[in-house]
Amino acid sequence: MKAMYPGSFDPITYGHLDVIQRALKIFDELWVVVMVNPKKKPLLSLEKRLELIEELLKDEPRVHVDSHSGLLVDYAKNKNIRTIVRGLRAVTDFQYELEMAIANKHLWHELETVFLMTDEKYSFLSSGLVREVASMGGDVSNWVPPNVLRTLKELYGNGVL
Repeated sequence: MKAMYPGSFDPITYGHLDVIQRALKIFDELWVVVMVNPKKKPLLSLEKRLELIEELLKDEPRVHVDSHSGLLVDYAKNKNIRTIVRGLRAVTDFQYELEMAIANKHLWHELETVFLMTDEKYSFLSSGLVREVASMGGDVSNWVPPNVLRTLKELYGNGVL
């Protein structure tokens, strides 16, 4: 069975990687899909986000990295993927994710959403927090993989640890 894990991954964090590893315990194939949201102005280009994720997951043959602009349901139909994986950090995530799951189900009744809890050590972690702390020179080395940390250092200068 295959599933997809969509997100902006701007940047990918250890929390995202935790969800990916948990999903691989359940699914035979996982499509990590970098979604393009025209309402958001990302820090990293789409190409850079794809490059970072591909580098991190290059040794996992069951993972496919892709991108999509538009409705997630359309991507799912085109790839014949009937399961979405979403990570939950805290109760605050649940309301939004539940609304999206219901909307997706209305758009395509065959699409299911599976919620996976992140490890509690990542329950506070978000890409937005990483961007904010890194932009002020804070230490994000425990939150992002080395390739992401290098990219953040290049963007923000040597102040990022």
